[in-house]
Amino acid sequence: MLRRTAIAFAALSAASWAFASGPSTTEPAQAAALAWLNLVDAADSRSSWEQASVNFKSAVTSAQWSQALNGVRGPLGALRQREQKTAQSTKSLPGAPDGQYVVLQYQSSFQSKANATETVTVVLDPDGSWRVVGYFIK
Repeated sequence: MLRRTAIAFAALSAASWAFASGPSTTEPAQAAALAWLNLVDAADSRSSWEQASVNFKSAVTSAQWSQALNGVRGPLGALRQREQKTAQSTKSLPGAPDGQYVVLQYQSSFQSKANATETVTVVLDPDGSWRVVGYFIK
């Protein structure tokens, strides 16, 4: 089950980056991603699940997310540094409904992993808020 969850997040995070946009159009999405990452960095799986997109919450329960997050982030230790590398807009992602997405990649350093790439995918939810729909670390 944990592997299936990780694969689902990876599929949502792997974007076709056909629709690049400038920073001004991705700023709200970037802010939402960073706020959500702060919850993840604090190991607050419950709040990060609650603040995720409708599609995220329909794909994984809070308990499943907590288990997946602890399994992936726990061994890495504390965040040391995170620098955004890219922010790309797209209207389609493999395995996801069409919508307004922004795929953000960060170069990150953790206590037990000096070089990691975090990919966070945010979507414009029906209520007009940007929320995380995918998270992947490699």
